[in-house]
Amino acid sequence: MALVVVGLNHKTAPVAVREQLAIAEPDLAESLAQFRHPMLNELVVLSTCNRVEIYMETGDTTACTAACTAFLATYRGVAPAAFEPHLVYRYDTEAVRHLFRVAASLDSLVVGEPQILGQVKAAYMAARQAGRTGPVFHQLFDRALGVGKAVRHETGINDNAVSVSYAAVELAKKIFESLHQRTAMVLGAGETSELAARHLVRQGVTSIFVANRTHERAVRLAQILQGKAIAWDHVEEHLAHTDIVVSSTAAPEPIVDKAMVQRVMRARRRQAMFFIDIAVPRDIDPEVNSVENVFLYDIDDLEHVIAANRREREREALVADEIVWREVRQFDQWLEAQDAVPTIVALRQRAERIRHEELEKALAKLGPLDDRQRRAIEALTSGIVNKLLHTPTVNLKRSTGQGRLRDYVQLVRHLFDLDS
Repeated sequence: MALVVVGLNHKTAPVAVREQLAIAEPDLAESLAQFRHPMLNELVVLSTCNRVEIYMETGDTTACTAACTAFLATYRGVAPAAFEPHLVYRYDTEAVRHLFRVAASLDSLVVGEPQILGQVKAAYMAARQAGRTGPVFHQLFDRALGVGKAVRHETGINDNAVSVSYAAVELAKKIFESLHQRTAMVLGAGETSELAARHLVRQGVTSIFVANRTHERAVRLAQILQGKAIAWDHVEEHLAHTDIVVSSTAAPEPIVDKAMVQRVMRARRRQAMFFIDIAVPRDIDPEVNSVENVFLYDIDDLEHVIAANRREREREALVADEIVWREVRQFDQWLEAQDAVPTIVALRQRAERIRHEELEKALAKLGPLDDRQRRAIEALTSGIVNKLLHTPTVNLKRSTGQGRLRDYVQLVRHLFDLDS
C-alpha cells in the first residue's frame, strides 16, 4: 500500500500550463470514471484555479504515476512534454503532509484563504460518490478536513486581510462596526473596484451605486453587483446618500476634492463617510482627510495594513504547521497499523481452524452430547483461543510508531507459518 500525489500548482507551473490541465467541477465524475489501472485502489482528483492534483492509493507507484501522466495527457488532449516538467511527485508521509497543508490553506497562493477547504471536500465527495475511495482515503480525507478546521479554530491564519480589496473592506468594518444597511459607491469599473465591491456585498452592504466615465461599463458592473449605475456627472448628488466610496479610475487628476466632500458632508449632516482610494495616481485629494468625520485611506495605507497582516499570517502559519505535523504523525501511525491487520486476521483464522479441527476430534471421542454440553465445550475452546491471542494482538498494534511493526509482523507470520 502506497500513497502518491501527482500534480502541479501555482508554485511549479504558470497559469498557461495549469489551465490546460484544469478539470471543471462538472467534469470530475467523468475524469474519475476514465482513470483506471489494475494497481490503482483509491483515487481523488483535486482541480482549482491554482492546482491540479491526483491523489492515489496504489500497490505499484511506478505504474500508477506513469498511468496518471498518460491519463492527464489523453483526457485533456495535451502533449506530456507541455506539462511533465512542471509535475511534482509526493509519496507516503510527504503526500499526507501535502494534502493536510493544502486543506489548511498553507499551500495556497494567499495563505489562509478560506475557499480551499470546501474545494478539497468537494473533490473528496465527488470521488466517494463515484466509488473511487475506500477505507484509506476515507480516513485520510476526513482527517485532512479536520486539519483544515483545526487550523482555522486554533490559529488566526485567516483573520487578517492580505489583498487590497479585502483589506479595504476590513478597514470599513472597523469604522462602521457593521456594514449591514450601509450604502456604497464604486467609482471606476475595473477589476480591483469590482473585487472590493463584491466583498462589501458579502459583508452586508445593501445598496451600491456604480459610476464610470464609460457608462456602459458602469451598467455592466451594476448588473453584476445588483446595484444602480449612475451618470458620471451625478456622482456628487449621490455621494450625499453614500457611506462607503471605493475609487479606482485612470483619471490623471483627483476627481473628488475637499470642497466637494465638505458640501456632501453638510448634506449628510456630518454622518461618517469612508473613502477607499485604490487608484494610482490618486482619485481623491488627500486634503479630504481633514474634513471632520471623513476617513480616507489610499493604496499606501492599505499596503501597510497588508504587509503587517502578511507578517502576522506567516507567524500563524508556523503554528498551523505544527498542527499539520501532529496530525500527519497520527495518520502515519493509523496507516502503519493497517499493515498488521492482514496478519492479525490470518493468525485468528489459523487459530480458529485448528480449534475447529481439534474440537471435532474431541467431540468424536466423547460420544453423544446434548446441546448445552456442546455449547459449553465450544465456549471453552473459543475462550482459550481468544485469551491466548489477545495479548500478542494488542502488543502488535501498540508497536505502531516505534519503527518495529514491520519486523514484528514478519516474525509472527514466520512463527505461525501464515504464508503457507
